[in-house]
Amino acid sequence: MKPILDPNDPFFRPVWRRWATVIFPLGWSMFELYLGSHVWAGAFGVLGLFAFYMLIIKGPDQPAP
Repeated sequence: MKPILDPNDPFFRPVWRRWATVIFPLGWSMFELYLGSHVWAGAFGVLGLFAFYMLIIKGPDQPAP
């Protein structure tokens, strides 16, 4: 079974796409928190942290050239 976020997928080869995939949900989480929607803020925060772990910390098997 293929993982939800595969850091080895060719789409995530450019570093900026990996960072954008992390920053967007974390930024949206802050926006939802500002609006007072704590459940949505938590959901997007968890997604952003999961993306950070998978795409930045774990990262691809081979670094980008």
